[in-house]
Amino acid sequence: VEDDMASVDLPSDARALTPQTAETDAIRFLVGTQSLKYDNQVHVIDFDDENNIISKTVLLHQAGEIWHISASPADRGVLATCYSQGECARGGLTGGGLGQQRAELFRAADSKVVTCAAVWRMPAELEPGGQESPEDAASPAHALELLCLLEPAMPRAPLGAGDGKRVVSLADSHILLWDLEGSSSQATLASSASLEGKGQLKFTTGRWSPHHNCSQVATANDTAIRGWDTRTMSQIYCIESAHGQLVRDLDFNPNKQYYLASCGDDCKVKFWDTRNVAEPVKTLEEHSHWVWNVRYNHSHDQLVLTGSSDSRVILSNMVSISSEPFGHLVDDDDLSDQEERRLEEKSQEPPQDSVIATYEEHEDSVYAVDWSSADPWLFASLSYDGRLVINRVPRALKYHILL
Repeated sequence: VEDDMASVDLPSDARALTPQTAETDAIRFLVGTQSLKYDNQVHVIDFDDENNIISKTVLLHQAGEIWHISASPADRGVLATCYSQGECARGGLTGGGLGQQRAELFRAADSKVVTCAAVWRMPAELEPGGQESPEDAASPAHALELLCLLEPAMPRAPLGAGDGKRVVSLADSHILLWDLEGSSSQATLASSASLEGKGQLKFTTGRWSPHHNCSQVATANDTAIRGWDTRTMSQIYCIESAHGQLVRDLDFNPNKQYYLASCGDDCKVKFWDTRNVAEPVKTLEEHSHWVWNVRYNHSHDQLVLTGSSDSRVILSNMVSISSEPFGHLVDDDDLSDQEERRLEEKSQEPPQDSVIATYEEHEDSVYAVDWSSADPWLFASLSYDGRLVINRVPRALKYHILL
């Protein structure tokens, strides 16, 4: 049945989720773990859409607990992680295995926990189109190849740019722009900026804008949202009290360059026009606890996903503020008189926003949701207990959008 979901139980410390973003037909998600007891891992999740089967491959990430994971939009074998561990040593890279790299790069000193970020490469056979079957349980655990560290910094989240050649990291009150060189094997700090104000200001999350030639970034700190121009590292807009409590996540509309979505601990999801930030364009109040994630569909921006500590994933149809509020443009010559009249009547009706579906397959807080980059009708959600669920947009809505 097309609308069936699929799920897999990962370790209960699985937290970070991202889709494979470089051009590929494979439906793939990457999941990072946060374990204090065991070596941390990146789980490569491949989904066979025809047979509704999930397969999993484990990559060792011995550097530390993964707080954020990003896939390169340009190279399908490259990913970046933000992680915490013992004191981060300033050492050079070696050609040895990851265990050797770990010994030389990281040491526990005075039990001080610091946050680091690095760029990694997956084994070639695990890149989409590779020869090895991910189901080969007899094969040893694979290791990620460390390409470069983003240092000196203590970043909270590496955010890959549209061309895969730049990375932004958020380090306490600093925003840092890095240039990746030589197949991502070297990172050079290009520029930086700092939050200014009273108290200890710290960034909590951020998001690249896919517009403006990838020269803008939005960040959140506490209840505020700020926009930055990475060419000058200057602030271009500020929403001081965007939410009543902590802002958890941000996402840009992929088709409307000034539209930004935000969510937070006030249980709300808000939509902003960054040219006029006095009031949100729209507010959703469908969740009953903290909203951890908000994601626009990459192809059909009226479809918006949210995940919350209320254990629910909600799919909303925000058609009134989408790039196609009255549906797809249709050539009049292809319409009969009756169809033309029906289209005219429909165009006079104000578009109605609505909740399309509420997904309740999780039994614990949903920490992450994201759309597949390969299939616009498919999305994944990850809950605190390690359950990963892959769902589809309801078939009736899919055909309504397409037809």
